[in-house]
Amino acid sequence: MSDPRWEARADLVVVGTGVAGLTAALTAGSLGLRVLVVTKGGPGDGNTRHAQGGVAVVLPAAHEPGDTVQRHARDTHAAGAGLCEADAVERIVTYGPDVVERLRRTGARFDTGEDGVLARTREGGHSTFRILRAGGDATGAEVERALLAAARDRRVAMLTGHTALDVLRTPEKEVAGLAVLDETAVPGLISAPAVLVATGGLGQLYRATSNAEGATGDGLALALRAGAGLSDLEFVQFHPTVLFTGPGARGRRPLVTEAVRGEGGVLVDVRGERVMTGVHPLADLAPRDVVSAAITRRMAATEADHVLLDATHLGPEAFRRRFPTVHAMCAAEGIDAAREPIPVAPAAHFACGGVLATVEGRTEVRGLYAAGEVARTGLHGANRLASNSLLEGLVVGERVARAVADDLRDRAPAAPDAACWPDRPVTAAVVERDVVQREMSRHVGIGRSADGLAEAAATLTAGSRPRPLDSARAVEDAALTMTASALLAAGAERRETRGCHVRTDFPDTDDIAWCRSTTVRLDEATGQPAVHRPVPLRGAA
Repeated sequence: MSDPRWEARADLVVVGTGVAGLTAALTAGSLGLRVLVVTKGGPGDGNTRHAQGGVAVVLPAAHEPGDTVQRHARDTHAAGAGLCEADAVERIVTYGPDVVERLRRTGARFDTGEDGVLARTREGGHSTFRILRAGGDATGAEVERALLAAARDRRVAMLTGHTALDVLRTPEKEVAGLAVLDETAVPGLISAPAVLVATGGLGQLYRATSNAEGATGDGLALALRAGAGLSDLEFVQFHPTVLFTGPGARGRRPLVTEAVRGEGGVLVDVRGERVMTGVHPLADLAPRDVVSAAITRRMAATEADHVLLDATHLGPEAFRRRFPTVHAMCAAEGIDAAREPIPVAPAAHFACGGVLATVEGRTEVRGLYAAGEVARTGLHGANRLASNSLLEGLVVGERVARAVADDLRDRAPAAPDAACWPDRPVTAAVVERDVVQREMSRHVGIGRSADGLAEAAATLTAGSRPRPLDSARAVEDAALTMTASALLAAGAERRETRGCHVRTDFPDTDDIAWCRSTTVRLDEATGQPAVHRPVPLRGAA
């Protein structure tokens, strides 16, 4: 690869334009930092816009009677199946109300009732109605709209159509900048002492997902190559109710928000029998891993490729008013969701693990930060509580910006030429995307075994070829390959069933041996992801 055709400088480079990245960029700008936001697509091409449910938060003047921050924390721990970090949970749910109020002052408009009080809904795993919503079922779109509008108003510098290639570091292993490629593979270099990875998830590892097309694990691969660890990666949450559009459908599928069940919708199989009866005390509002596994078992028992979500009790007008997004996307597939049950099936939805980071976004690499779905802060544990993701993005996005400002004050400025273009082309092992998605869907979905994990790993190894990262597609395929290998290593290591990691050969939960996180890093000898013991993070409480 040739040397960079252009160079730029910033105090902080934010990679990604989701809720965490935009919140961080706005906060950092308000603190006087020079910020540059980099995204491989357009400003709103991430997952944030697809978040239908809402923001889980206990606001002081607008919460359900009897609800408390402590109760929200308990629900979070229950969903996380023993792997949530108490400090992270407490800090994020406690800090959440202030952040949501600032988001509202930024311009985000949440739904209210006829009395003007903020409307609340309930989703799986929540013991009460505490989820704020916008546009009925378009909360992510409204949050994204408000943040993008604020970014335009405050003239946040944004570089669209540029793919992050590699985090550049000094000989002392501190971050010095970011190498990028534009849409025509023209290389560029951004000198910066701080890089925030806020690239979202890894849903495109699978054939069926609720994630945007760009959710290819780019930030996970960036962080691994930079020397950071990934933790809890084996816990991939499958959303129970993604619109089933036929057995041949691939890529992103429309999400049917969990709030449909929060408003009384029930799951039935193709014979009309309830799916969740007797499975869990919360029935259709059980945590997502429980519901997804139950649906998968029922599909196998009935030899069907989907089940049905029946919310016809709401009536046509009420359904259309409460769930306009769901109604419209079903109508596009010829389904009248207000009058007939909706065909649904589980699909890859959310990465509970990610880059090992503190609530302030600090990682093991000085100058590298992570926030949002790409990060593992300790909030989600083995299974994310519904609607905690937007909350985490808002809270950690703010806190990481303040951490960067603090860290830069304490850090000696780097030399002007500290960010050096790699002296040789950046190459990585790449497996064809169709092969990765086939193997991950077949062996690393809901229900895994040692034999299946080993078969997938062997197939990826056999199909791997070195390839220069000289295009956006090559960067994505390399990220998918590396992320798949890391997930396979973590999944093979955890020999138990916990949260959304289901081992059919180890069906029981083993708190004695496995009530701990699994961390993956690049092995120096092989250059491949391997399980390692975690090291203390800078600034961890």
